[in-house]
Amino acid sequence: MLIDFNGLNISGLSCQTEFELTVKTFLEEWFSDSDTVKVQTSGSTGAPKVFDIPKQKMVNSAIMTCDYLKLQKGDIALGCLPVEYISGKMMIVRSIVRELKLMVVDPSTKPIEKFELPIDFCAMTPLQVENSLEKLYLIKNLIIGGAAVSESLKEAVLKSHRSEKNHIFETYGMSETLSHIGLRQLAPKSEDYFTIFENVDISKDERGCLKIFAPNLNDEILQTNDLVEIINEKQFKFLGRIDHVINSAGVKIFPEQLEALIKKNISNEVVFLGVNDQSLGQKLVLIIEGIYSEDIIEKIGSIEFEKKFHHPKEIIFIDQIPRTPNGKVNRIELSNQISQR
Repeated sequence: MLIDFNGLNISGLSCQTEFELTVKTFLEEWFSDSDTVKVQTSGSTGAPKVFDIPKQKMVNSAIMTCDYLKLQKGDIALGCLPVEYISGKMMIVRSIVRELKLMVVDPSTKPIEKFELPIDFCAMTPLQVENSLEKLYLIKNLIIGGAAVSESLKEAVLKSHRSEKNHIFETYGMSETLSHIGLRQLAPKSEDYFTIFENVDISKDERGCLKIFAPNLNDEILQTNDLVEIINEKQFKFLGRIDHVINSAGVKIFPEQLEALIKKNISNEVVFLGVNDQSLGQKLVLIIEGIYSEDIIEKIGSIEFEKKFHHPKEIIFIDQIPRTPNGKVNRIELSNQISQR
């Protein structure tokens, strides 16, 4: 389904799939008399919740992204994310605000598999990108969100990149910031830091965690559990989540940094967890998705970790790492599974 937001006629939209119907239903909600729409969180760090968001705040967010990427009226966008979550809703709102032409495709792991024509703008999850590498050249502006982009995927994106005119970014944000408040370029140039949008202020609390004040998006100062290094007033580097920090024998270990190192060497999904241990408090355990492999064990053994205590005390292979409905690793569920072994 192609929706031209320059002269939209909702009643004239013909829906062939359930997903197209959810898009139409959201459009009806958006153009209703209500000043708010309902948004559901992903549930990756806690129980999912639903809350009302002012439409004007979503418009403000859309303008930030469209301006940053220099999207123009009539540009072609691709909507391939579930509309239940803020990421899918915001693709529609951006199309409304900038009067884009939105191609609606049922969410899948290979959303552009059958595409041959160029796309000006698209948002995908890391898994969708991983399965679309051969056709990323079709997308002029691609933003990746919903989960962290692994080191192996960053390398694959750079390797598959063909044109300086095509830009690929990782997003930083959450439901409360209405998708994202900043982007980190992955191609054509790979950057270590996120650059935030206009009218967004960042700082750190006493723990070193990011605080966000974006009055155009949320009236409150948002306190995150994300440990960051602030480079300047417009840029920061993500270090890891404080609630993921593993305390082993009194030493704090940041699992995201170790996971990034591991993923430079193997392609499997990996997660570091702290498992209760009588002598250490928490034992550093590496979970690897896939069947047991001596080759993988050898590769991990050859990695030069910065500290001795970064070496996992135990390596566990499992068939599938649990994920939330929008693709994020569900560390809570994974921790429960491992503790019951």
